[in-house]
Amino acid sequence: MTAQDDKSLLVVAVAQRRDRESFRLLFQYFAPRLKSYLLRLGVQGQLADELVQETLLTVWRKADRFDPARAAAATWIFTIARNLRIDHLRRAKLPGDYFVEEEFCPSAGDDYLSAERDGQVSQALKALPADQAAVIKLSFFDEKPHPIIAAQLGIPLGTVKSRLRLAMNRLRAALEDKT
Repeated sequence: MTAQDDKSLLVVAVAQRRDRESFRLLFQYFAPRLKSYLLRLGVQGQLADELVQETLLTVWRKADRFDPARAAAATWIFTIARNLRIDHLRRAKLPGDYFVEEEFCPSAGDDYLSAERDGQVSQALKALPADQAAVIKLSFFDEKPHPIIAAQLGIPLGTVKSRLRLAMNRLRAALEDKT
């Protein structure tokens, strides 16, 4: 059993039994790594601490949404932290392109996605119609908000959302066929 499997089992224990000891172990393992990650992204000390706390509180509250078949515990937890950081930046209404950040890399020891899964996602993305692939790229890879995507592509906001929904459904179906 790998360390990632252990972390996933801890999240499952929190989800199923509200196991405080499992949560304590998760907190002990991830808190310093999350803070380091957030600091590398330019989040200041106290705010980094607050985002770490909020991330781990979200893990406690939403552990039942974790699916070990879809992602490793580290992937899920670091994604929560990343999203909370982006939400904070949006609320702060910072000027400029504040969504530019380093590649997602929790730590060298965390195996957060397998190469096989990356290849499957890449193939599924290539199979999408160009208009759907464009909104996926802008939304998920460039991390642009939907209104910005609409303005950039010159299409209504509703069209952006429709294309995203259609693309996500196609991606989900393509990836489910491969598992």
